[in-house]
Amino acid sequence: MSPTDETPPGLVFVVDDDEDQRALFGHWLQKAGFETRLFPDGISCLDALSEERPDAICLDLLMPVLSGLETLERIRQQQTLLPIIVLTADETAASAVQAMKLGAFDYLVKPLREVKLTTTLRNAVGYGRLTLRVNQLEREAVERKHTGIVGTSRPMARVFHQIAKLSVNDVTVMIHGESGTGKELVARAIHDSSDRRARPFVAVNLTAIPENLVESELFGHEKGSFTGATVRRIGKLEEANTGTLFLDEIGELSLAVQAKLLRVLQERSFQRVGGTFEMDSNFRLLTATHRNLAADVKSGRFREDLYFRLAVFDLELPPLRERRDDILPLAMSFIRDYRETVASHVTGVSMMALEILLQYNWPGNVRELQNVIQRAMVIAEHEELQPEDLPGRIREEWSVAEPEQPRPKAVPGLAPRHTMEEASKLLLQAAIEKNEGNAAAVMRELKVGRTRFYRMLKQFHLVEAIDQARRTGKALRPGDPQ
Repeated sequence: MSPTDETPPGLVFVVDDDEDQRALFGHWLQKAGFETRLFPDGISCLDALSEERPDAICLDLLMPVLSGLETLERIRQQQTLLPIIVLTADETAASAVQAMKLGAFDYLVKPLREVKLTTTLRNAVGYGRLTLRVNQLEREAVERKHTGIVGTSRPMARVFHQIAKLSVNDVTVMIHGESGTGKELVARAIHDSSDRRARPFVAVNLTAIPENLVESELFGHEKGSFTGATVRRIGKLEEANTGTLFLDEIGELSLAVQAKLLRVLQERSFQRVGGTFEMDSNFRLLTATHRNLAADVKSGRFREDLYFRLAVFDLELPPLRERRDDILPLAMSFIRDYRETVASHVTGVSMMALEILLQYNWPGNVRELQNVIQRAMVIAEHEELQPEDLPGRIREEWSVAEPEQPRPKAVPGLAPRHTMEEASKLLLQAAIEKNEGNAAAVMRELKVGRTRFYRMLKQFHLVEAIDQARRTGKALRPGDPQ
């Protein structure tokens, strides 16, 4: 069997009320490299599923209390993609046929042969992981298509949770965040996940419009309504009809335009500049600001009644310095996006350059990081961005940083110029050794799922290392004597 055909070890739940059979199957699977959990009945298996997700389940059909078929049905309600092998004493039994209809991956007839069981489970685990990966890629493609937002940190998880809630509620939303945090991306994500997704999304940057033209831009104008108005012009409120209107930097509106916008929100109608006909427009309004509008209300700079109309739901976007876990994913995303645009050979970021990026406070947030990466790719001479490719202001802040400033965790044996792949391998080795081969503890420490964890073990040839660590408390590294 070639290396590409090998299936990484996985976790298998064995469910059988026969204690001897259960122990035998578990022994065979452990010999083949699988991790196992043994259950005497379907109820205990279902309880365990709420805490842990196996790569496959080996399920006996003939069991007391809760039959194999009933257990299979309940598992399918929780885990639609989980491969399940059913065990039966009679391949012609109606229960085996029914199990396949319920979505079982395969069925095996008792008495079992060791090779047949382990081979079938290897195939099932491989198929299950492939299916999960395909589904994950499809979800990621949809997310990229609809949001373009990159972020796996805890602050961004809260933002994604709020976006999901707002997708089913047509309320007015005010997005707060510093310049460069991605307020328009979030507004577009809210629109793309709502029932209005097939309708127009009209974005207006109010800081980019001269003050004397804001009314015309928003409400439109009739021919001859002012000097230079040679034709009738449709405004953004009309363009956004049935869709979403996004007003960026709403705090820059003059009090006069604020009053007119308030009337639109109250009456759901407006007049073009120089017009007399009332126009109706059904749009969802999203706004954004970097200002403290509550303070502007107190100072009289912003209307209180309009503020409460706009801030039905407040969504706070974290600055990049509060979501440093996203800096590397963002940098890699920009590298992928710009490789063809700037004809660059850059494919990644060196550990020292990453350390500098993680240290910097990013006053310009994601937009500043985007510009830094694009500039660095133009001048870079290596496949990985190096410190010298970064702007001087960022390197200078790193050189004068205080010791207590956030820095990446030190890993024994990690030199400054190690590649990200080497760093990942060393992190995994250190975690295996620290946790004495406890796979669940390693996954928790590294914050990776089971599929990615076992893929990393195979990629870095550390499958034997985790077994060694379980026995001795020290990870076996490639090249060590066995």
